[in-house]
Amino acid sequence: MEKVTIGVLREGKAPPDRRVPLTPANCKDLLESYPDLGIIVQTSNIRGYRDEEYVAAGITVQEDMTGCDVLMGVKEVPKPDLIPDKKYFFFSHTIKEQPYNKELLQEILKKRIQLIDYECLTKSNGLRIIGFGRFAGIVGAYNAMRAYGERMGAYELKPAHKCEDRAELDRILEDLSIPSIKIVLTGEGRVGGGAKESMEALGVLQVSKEDYLQKDFDHAVYCQLGVMDYNKANDGTEHEEQHFFENPSEYTSAFEPYARVSDIFIACHFWDPKAPRLFEKSAVTEESFKIEVIADISCDIDGSVPTTLTASTIDEPFYGFDRATGQETEPFLKSSVTIMAVDNLPCELPRDSSEGYGNDLVKDVIPHLLGPDQDGVIQRATIAKDGELGENYQYLRDYVA
Repeated sequence: MEKVTIGVLREGKAPPDRRVPLTPANCKDLLESYPDLGIIVQTSNIRGYRDEEYVAAGITVQEDMTGCDVLMGVKEVPKPDLIPDKKYFFFSHTIKEQPYNKELLQEILKKRIQLIDYECLTKSNGLRIIGFGRFAGIVGAYNAMRAYGERMGAYELKPAHKCEDRAELDRILEDLSIPSIKIVLTGEGRVGGGAKESMEALGVLQVSKEDYLQKDFDHAVYCQLGVMDYNKANDGTEHEEQHFFENPSEYTSAFEPYARVSDIFIACHFWDPKAPRLFEKSAVTEESFKIEVIADISCDIDGSVPTTLTASTIDEPFYGFDRATGQETEPFLKSSVTIMAVDNLPCELPRDSSEGYGNDLVKDVIPHLLGPDQDGVIQRATIAKDGELGENYQYLRDYVA
C-alpha cells in the first residue's frame, strides 16, 4: 500500500463528545499491522483517552492535521474545520435529509471532500458493520432504572457518566434491589442486546411474551419484542419480517396489550416513518396505560414513541409528559409519564464504548480502506466524493440544491 496517514480528530461539535474512533491500543495495533501507515492524533483535553495515553502508545499528538490523508472523528465536523480534498469518517446525520446539517453537506461538496459515514458502513446484505448501539442500550436501560427509582422515591443511582467505567455501572445494578415490576423492551439489534445486558446485570428474569401479558410475578421480569411482536398486518395474516420491512404502511401497532401491564418501557427499535407508531399520544390519557417510565433510546422526536417531545441531555436526562395535556413537565410528577430521551448515551461511558467501536473499525473497516475494497464497503458508505454525491445518495440532490 502507499503511505497513508490517518488523523484522529478532536471533537468540535458542542456539547463536546468524549468518544474516539480509535483508542491508543487500536492505533498501536494498526501501526504494527501496516508498516506504511502513519497516525496523528489531534490535541484534546476533553476526550475519554488523554493525549498522554496516545503518546505512551507511540502515537504522535499535535494540533496540525493538514498532513493527514484520512481524518476520523465521531460527531459532525464543524464547517470551518473541514480541510479540502481529504477523506473524512464521521456520523454526518445527513442521509435522512436532516435540515440542520444541509449546509454541512453543501460545504463538503464544495471542498471536494470524500465523506464516509459510519452509519452507512454495511455488509453486502445491508447489515451495519459497526456502531455504538450496544452501549446506547446498556446506558439507556440503566437510565430507565435510575428514572424509576427517582420517580417512585425508592432509590437513587449514580449517573452513568460519573461511573469510572462499565464495570462500576454493572456493580451498581448487581447491588440494586427492585420491586416486582414488568419491563418491556422493543428491538432485537445491537441496542436491544445492550439493554438486555443491563437487565441481566440487574438480575431481572426474561419471560415469554405470553407469560408477561397473562401472569403476575413476585419478582421483576422483562420481555423483549421483535418487530413482528409489536406490529400486526392490516389484513390479519401472518408474514415474515421482510414483508414488514418492505411494506410498513400495511401494518398497525400491536403494542397496546404491553402498555396495559408494563411499568417501564425501553425503546431500542429502529423506526421507519412509514411504519405505525407504537401508540398515539391520546393513549397516554387512558387509565389502562400503565407505563410510568419510558426510556426512548432510539430518540426519534415525535416518532414511533410520540411522548418523546425533545431530546434530553446527559446532565438533565429526564422530563415529564403530561398525561392530560401532552405537554412537557417536570420529570417525576404523578400526572406525567417520565421520559428519558438522551440522544448520545454512549458518551456516558466514553472509554468502554470507544474500545468496542475501535476494535470493530480496525477489524472490519480499515482493511477495506487501506487495501482493495472488493466488497464495496467504502464505496457504499461514501456520501460525497470529488464534489459529487455518491452513487447510493443521489436522492439527496434536492436536499443540497
